[in-house]
Amino acid sequence: MVETKAVKGSSFTAKKMTRIAILGAISVLLSVTPLGYIPINPVIQVTIMHIPVIIAAIVEGMTGGVIVGLIFGISSLIHGLSTPLAPVFINPMVSIFPRIMIGVVSAYTYKKTKNVPLTAAIGTFVNTAGVLSMIYVFAPVAFASVKNVAVSALGKILLTVAVTNGIPEMIAAVIIVTAVMKALAKKIK
Repeated sequence: MVETKAVKGSSFTAKKMTRIAILGAISVLLSVTPLGYIPINPVIQVTIMHIPVIIAAIVEGMTGGVIVGLIFGISSLIHGLSTPLAPVFINPMVSIFPRIMIGVVSAYTYKKTKNVPLTAAIGTFVNTAGVLSMIYVFAPVAFASVKNVAVSALGKILLTVAVTNGIPEMIAAVIIVTAVMKALAKKIK
């Protein structure tokens, strides 16, 4: 097998670019199909769309996490435009910024701890808290209007979403990311 060398002055190799592209494609696939959601009950659907960002951050560091996070964010914005939440997700601070931050925080967490389950849990927290806090700060009126609730009730509603969706998403991410990283560990060395 021929090993591709990095371009002088660059840390990108063909393998690194390929891994980032594959994880970015998985992120897009999950965000535009029902594959990105695991139904828990008729009301709660757990998303796993942030998982490729966490894996990219673990495998390819900050650069990989940020690129896949950006891809996830842009696909989230585009997908969001075709949903009733379009007035909320048209704001890149809601749809894109938190997804980039998943990559940043996950890469940093893994670099400092080398703990995959912890990285998955924290990356998931960043996704949930990031999106919900950005809705609260940048799109409260739009969100309240779409959900047909008073803006004054927004904090309680977002906190409910954080608990009912965030905890199952964190559990799913820890299980899936840990399993994927165990499988990849043999291939990536």
